[in-house]
Amino acid sequence: MANTSSAKKVIRSSKKKKLHNISWKNRIKQGIKNLESLLKSQASAEQLNKSLSQVQKTLDKASKENVLHKNKTNRLKSKLALKLSGNVTKPTAKKSTKSSK
Repeated sequence: MANTSSAKKVIRSSKKKKLHNISWKNRIKQGIKNLESLLKSQASAEQLNKSLSQVQKTLDKASKENVLHKNKTNRLKSKLALKLSGNVTKPTAKKSTKSSK
């Protein structure tokens, strides 16, 4: 248990921050799940684009509030956009260009 008043304050503030971060992460997960369910159900392109923009907006706001790192946010947005466009391909192993001696 914390002894000083400043240590007690740190505990209180960290609890509030944890709850705040959890709510943002749940909002992000729910948006991604909704988008993926629309993809599986072959929804119209208009619905998919609207859902994608909602998820991207949520990700940007979470990044702005330091819930997610901006690089992770950009990586997730890119991944979702690729899924939406249907251009997702599995990475292939690169062949070595060096000749063996």
